[in-house]
Amino acid sequence: MNTVAKLSAYGVALALVAGGAWAAGTAVGPFAGAAGLPGGEDAGHGDAHSGTVAEAAPTDEPGGLASSRGGYTLTPTTTTLTPGTNQPFSFRILGPDGAPVTAYDVEHEKRMHLIVVRRDTAGFQHVHPELAPDGVWSVPLALPEAGSYRVFADFKPTGGSASTLGVDVAAAGEFKPVEHQPSRVANVDGYQVRLDGELAPGKSSKVTLTVTKDGRDVTDLQPYLGAYGHLVALRGGDLAYLHVHPDGEPGDGRTKPGPTVTFFAEVPSAGTYRLFLDFQHQGKVRTAEFTVATAGAPAPAASAPQNQTSPPAAGDGHGGHG
Repeated sequence: MNTVAKLSAYGVALALVAGGAWAAGTAVGPFAGAAGLPGGEDAGHGDAHSGTVAEAAPTDEPGGLASSRGGYTLTPTTTTLTPGTNQPFSFRILGPDGAPVTAYDVEHEKRMHLIVVRRDTAGFQHVHPELAPDGVWSVPLALPEAGSYRVFADFKPTGGSASTLGVDVAAAGEFKPVEHQPSRVANVDGYQVRLDGELAPGKSSKVTLTVTKDGRDVTDLQPYLGAYGHLVALRGGDLAYLHVHPDGEPGDGRTKPGPTVTFFAEVPSAGTYRLFLDFQHQGKVRTAEFTVATAGAPAPAASAPQNQTSPPAAGDGHGGHG
């Protein structure tokens, strides 16, 4: 083969590789919009007292998209797990000096919040690992089905800034992606949760969740992580992470334990978001899931409520699945 033919063949092969990578990257549904998240990297972690997104230095990247940021690196001991089994999962956070971080501040009653969700946003879990003296975090983890999962570590090292780092782990087997239809009403374990309010890109948006059971308002929600509700939002396509807490807190003299829980969330761009509400009632934490388009995205079609069943908790955490 002459030189020109060799170069032509190389160009075709490179185009095929690039095309395959693009197809894989768009499999979970990218969308147009600015990548930046107002409020900086730790804007993924909300302020429990004000209910607004925590302020930080501006950055071009939302929380959870990088495994290493600001001198800190999330390093799991393994990136392959067996689906359908409960098994230990461990990881370390390496500091700017390359050594494992061993000192963390308590944020929302825990020193580490670990969010686990499959790349198609199915199998959501929110668990709380335990820290060993050598800086290794460990938690029992059960990935329900095969696929690629995103693990988000939400933490604040002592003396440092709050941060959210992310890394992928794989569960071997046949992957069957789930398509989530637009939904503002979720049914989970006999509870119905309705989401009201619009997400406006780049602005603080009021979102209200109303919890009922058997057609009656739930007015005795129990505190969970220092609040009556805990909300995580993930942007479709790249899973940019936004983590906020409600307006008000238990015992402040003005916040009632239901049936409504109000949040002020700020999403980075137009598009579709998956929202996960954790709430506690009668001693059990449940997760309600929603699929919502922002005000700048095409209006979603009406859909029936999503039926959800909370699986058994892993460690002191819990999970839901879509």
